[in-house]
Amino acid sequence: MERIYDCAVDTDLLTGMRLAKVSLGRHELVVFPTDTVYGLGCDAFSAKAVESLLAAKGRGRQSPPPVLIANLATMRALAEFVPEAAVKLAETFWPGALTLILRSQPSLNWDLGDTEGTVALRMPDHKIALALLEEVGPMAVSSANLTGEPAAVTCAQAEQYLGAKVKVYLDGGASPKGESSTILDLTALTPEDDTNAETAKGKIRVVRKGALSIAKIRSVVGDSLEAQD
Repeated sequence: MERIYDCAVDTDLLTGMRLAKVSLGRHELVVFPTDTVYGLGCDAFSAKAVESLLAAKGRGRQSPPPVLIANLATMRALAEFVPEAAVKLAETFWPGALTLILRSQPSLNWDLGDTEGTVALRMPDHKIALALLEEVGPMAVSSANLTGEPAAVTCAQAEQYLGAKVKVYLDGGASPKGESSTILDLTALTPEDDTNAETAKGKIRVVRKGALSIAKIRSVVGDSLEAQD
C-alpha cells in the first residue's frame, strides 16, 4: 500500500525521507517534488529500478530518463567531457529548470536505456529534492505521470497516475513552476584539441523549450546556441 507523507509536517517529512531512502535502496520508486513538476525517481545505478520506472510510465528503453544530481561536482563525475559552456550554464542556472545533455563516462556501471552514450543532467531548485539527492546520490527521474498525460504538479495528481506502483510519495505542495525544464543538447561540443580542455567547438541544440527562457540561455552562451525558428 502506497503512503503519502506531508512534508510540511516535521514528523511526516522525517519518516517520509527515511522510507524513501529505504525504498530506493530496494530498487523501488519514489515520487517527490521538484521546482518544475513532480518527479518519479529511482537509484540511477539500479538497472532493475530504471526498468520499473519506464514500465510505470508506459515507456520503452528508447526514452531514457534524465538524472538529477545535487551539485556540479557530480556533473563532472558522470560526464566524459564537460565543456566550458556547460559549466557556465550550470553555474548560472543551477539549481534550476535546465537540463544538460552530455556524453556520459563510458566506465559508469549503469543502464538508463538507449542513451547512445549520453546522459541528461539537472540540479533541481527544491530543498526536498536536493536533500534526497544528497542522501542517496544521483537519481534517474522522469515526470510523475503516465506517458501522454500532463505532468503532475501536485502529489495527489501523481498518486492518481501511479498508485501502488510507488510505495512512498513525498508531498511538498504544488510545484513552484508547474512547467518542465528546458533541455539543451551539448554533445556536439567537442574539445578543440587532444588535451580534453573545456574550450570546445560546435553548437548547442535546444531539445525542449521549458521553464527557462531561450533568451536567458543565449545571454550566457551567445552564438554557441543554434538559431531558433
